Amino acid sequence: MSQGPPGSRLRALILAPRGRDSALAQSLLSQAGIDSGVCRDMAALVGAIGDNVGFVLLTEDAVRTADLRPLMACIAGQPAWSDLPFVLVTDHGGGPERNPIAARWLEALGNVSFLERPFHPTTLHSLARATMKGRRRQHETRVLLENLREGELRLQQMNDQLERRVQERTAQLQHAHDELIASIAERERAQEQLRHLQKLESIGQLTGGVAHDFNNLLTAVLGNLELLRKRVPANPSTDRLIEGAMQGAQRGASLTQRLLAFARRQSLEPRPVNMADLVRGMDDLLRRSTGHTVQMELDLPPGLPAAQADANQIELALLNLAVNARDAMPEGGTLTIAIDVATTGEAQDLAKGRYVRLIVSDTGAGMDGDTLQRAIEPFFSTKEVGKGTGLGLSMIHGLALQLKGALRLFSEPGHGTRAELWLPIADGSAVATSVEAAAAEQAPRRHITLLFVDDDYLINLSTASLLEDLGHTVIKAMSGPDALSVLQQGKSIDLLITDYAMPGMTGLELAEEARRLRPHLPILLATGYADLPANAELELPRLSKPYQQRQLAEQIASLLG
Repeated sequence: MSQGPPGSRLRALILAPRGRDSALAQSLLSQAGIDSGVCRDMAALVGAIGDNVGFVLLTEDAVRTADLRPLMACIAGQPAWSDLPFVLVTDHGGGPERNPIAARWLEALGNVSFLERPFHPTTLHSLARATMKGRRRQHETRVLLENLREGELRLQQMNDQLERRVQERTAQLQHAHDELIASIAERERAQEQLRHLQKLESIGQLTGGVAHDFNNLLTAVLGNLELLRKRVPANPSTDRLIEGAMQGAQRGASLTQRLLAFARRQSLEPRPVNMADLVRGMDDLLRRSTGHTVQMELDLPPGLPAAQADANQIELALLNLAVNARDAMPEGGTLTIAIDVATTGEAQDLAKGRYVRLIVSDTGAGMDGDTLQRAIEPFFSTKEVGKGTGLGLSMIHGLALQLKGALRLFSEPGHGTRAELWLPIADGSAVATSVEAAAAEQAPRRHITLLFVDDDYLINLSTASLLEDLGHTVIKAMSGPDALSVLQQGKSIDLLITDYAMPGMTGLELAEEARRLRPHLPILLATGYADLPANAELELPRLSKPYQQRQLAEQIASLLG
């Protein structure tokens, strides 16, 4: 493996011999801001691999019959800091779950991610960026290792010098040695934390991209099921099948919300929340969820400041923690829910300041160190198969970070578990939020003309049908430029609803151009996640995907009255 100059720009290598695969892959990577080069064959690929290569993108055609031994030798010859990532694009059904040959490729390539056709460009963008980010972390680790070797060399020189003066400077030598051991231990702890953060970040990037695509599919599924339930003649058997499909789709929506929460991409509505009132409002639900064998105790002092949080998501987080505590106490025990105010200095997971702290403690079995360290990883669970998704704590962890807070876990085997959810103190006071929603539901329905924009044909079709079923006139557009063309024609438009993630022109860019044409046009932004540009000029109301007809009606009523 050739040595690249330190700090050189990382690029991707592409080996895709079939048709226009290589040109298409290079174009998609360019859209993601990644430089790439195309290799004509396996020998050229092996010769081009160097430290300046971020990852290698291969298609199944390139490796199916190729002699992988030169490539395996190149991979085996990597330095200790390097673990070159590979992205293998397989045909439908070619992944390791259904294709035994893929196991050979996994063994040969080592650090490989499978991407099965067909796939959305956004999925490749997300995977490529995450892989490139991981490769940059490897280069940072390389620098850290070089610094470590230099430090060890300096250590050796220092020890040689100290040994020559050991008789007159014994006390000084002991002091220097103690400091050195502490420094090495601290460096090892920092490297272990870095590796753990890299792992969580890579998983978060991948799960966030997959959840976003899945949200789009669920939007179309839920919309069509709602229309089907209305239009199919009443029949107990048919109704039961449609209701089962609706529940399955809603469970899928709940799963994607947990994935997005872990990836810190879910849409939140943070506002001042009285945490004590929130817990009291859930008292009955919590007691029914934990069962009669668990004794629940509340410690909710009066006069605490409001927390800046999303009340709905905090309720889900508290319910998750309570259910986890119940499962940790199969023979019964005590569940304690407390709220207080805590102050922290500058910490790795929190900024300096005062926080409202929600504390959930149990007297259950507890966790050992290894289990505690992995507790927030997605899909990690100590429960039996079928009794948990493994996303509860990872969702709460992602929610806390998105709210600029933290989730801290403390546990020992036999001594129970203590979960602390740290939330920033709000600037204002908590206010009731039900009045506005009730007013929206009671408002008389108007029949308006909407311009609906989404590049996904299925979502475009199903949402337009939902809106027409509400009695509205719908003009459909598949892209931002198409929507602008409609607005420039002077047609009467009462409301613009647009998707955010669209190729060519995003929903925010479309909204800005639409406001230049029609300054007073109400605009609703539909999105499956919350990572919108921080420098956006417009602050638009959002409709979270997947949505249903009731949510569409409420948002329209809220915007237009």
